[in-house]
Amino acid sequence: MSELSGFLDRPPMTHEGGARLAWRMVEGAGPTVVWLGGFKSDMTGTKAQALADWAAANGRGYVRFDYFGHGASSGDFADGTITRWRDDAIAVLNELTAGPLVLVGSSMGGWIACLAALALKPRVQAMVLIAPAPDFTETLMKPEIPPEGLAQLERDGVWLRPSEYGEPYPITRALLEDGARWSILGEAPIPIEAPVRILQGGADPDVPWRHALELAHALKGDDVVFTLIKDGDHRLSRPQDIARIIAAVEEVS
Repeated sequence: MSELSGFLDRPPMTHEGGARLAWRMVEGAGPTVVWLGGFKSDMTGTKAQALADWAAANGRGYVRFDYFGHGASSGDFADGTITRWRDDAIAVLNELTAGPLVLVGSSMGGWIACLAALALKPRVQAMVLIAPAPDFTETLMKPEIPPEGLAQLERDGVWLRPSEYGEPYPITRALLEDGARWSILGEAPIPIEAPVRILQGGADPDVPWRHALELAHALKGDDVVFTLIKDGDHRLSRPQDIARIIAAVEEVS
C-alpha cells in the first residue's frame, strides 16, 4: 500500500504568518491513527515510520505530519508556540481525516494529543501516549532554566537550551508564557473519557515517570492503563518498545 504526501496550507496567524504543513498519509480502514510528534522532532523518526509500516501492512489509515517550524514544514521553530502547534494538529485532523481517530502522541505530542482530544471529543476513540509531557513548559522546562538562561530570556527573549539530541533548542519567552495558558494538570479532572494507554520509560531523563503518572491519574476516564518500562529511555524506540506501542494501538483500535 503506497503512502501519499503533500502540504497543508495554513492561513496567517497573529505575528507568525502562514505556513505549509508537510504530511504523509497511508489510506486504509479506520479508525485513522494519527502521529503527533515531540518537541523539535519530525515525522521521519523511528516510531512514526514504524507505525507507517504497520499501517501499510495491515490496511489501516494513518496520518503523520510536521508542526510549524518542524521537519519539512515551513516556519522558524523559534516562532512556534503550544497554541500554534495545537492548532496545526487540529487543522490536520479536520482537513485530512474523517471519522473516528486514535491519537498517538510522543512527549510534547502527548500534550498536543490531549488538547486536540478536548477540542474534538466526539471523534477521538482512544489515545496512546508515549512519555507524555503535558504542561512541560511550565513544570519541566521552566524550573530547570539556569540563572544565565533566565537573564538571556529577560534580555533577548530567547535562551539556547543545550540538548542531548543535537543542536541547542531556542526557548523563547513567548513559548513559556503561551504554554502556561494551556496547562491541563491541576485540581480538576481532565475531561477526557476515551481509553488511554500510556507507555513511560523509568530511565527517562526528560519526562520523569511520576509526571506521566500524574497525567494518568488526572484523566477523567476509567479505561486508562499506565505501563512503566523500567529500563526505557525518553525515546522508547528500541524494537521491544516499538512492539509495545503497536500492541497498544491495536488494543484500542
